Amino acid sequence: MAEETTASNGAAATATPPQIKMQVLAQYIRDMSFENVVVQKGLSGAEVQPDIQVAVSLDARKRSVANQFEVITKFKVTSKNKVNGETLFLLELEYGGTFHIEGVADEQLHPFLLIECPRMLFPFVRRIISDITRDGGFPSLNVDTVDFMALYRQELARRAQAQAAAPAAQPN
Repeated sequence: MAEETTASNGAAATATPPQIKMQVLAQYIRDMSFENVVVQKGLSGAEVQPDIQVAVSLDARKRSVANQFEVITKFKVTSKNKVNGETLFLLELEYGGTFHIEGVADEQLHPFLLIECPRMLFPFVRRIISDITRDGGFPSLNVDTVDFMALYRQELARRAQAQAAAPAAQPN
């Protein structure tokens, strides 16, 4: 019985995939803008029912150093008044991270960079957005958790649809 266990463990050990190594080398705000439109326009006494929209986009690129990548998460938060449609505030944040990644297969690198890396950065982005909205004169905004895998799949579907429509649009 012990021999069977050893044999099956030995087979499993030889079939293990390479160890993935991921290290966050740096995190930083690349660009940030906050506009408190309420103060700029001098709106006072108006009924306010905020409607908050959050748009997220991602970008990743290889750096000149081996196994290093830069991933940028871009958040655009717009708060409008449901009553009259006027903008209350606008927050744009580009938050980046530099990562050292080893052991990820080439065909898996793109999804890894646009799913796993943003997951690592997101708690810091959430905190910055919360602090900026509070410091800007509004209640702290705690952004809901972003499903980066769903976001990645949506982008792939959008690209496939655009690619399928492109040949049809070209005249023969």
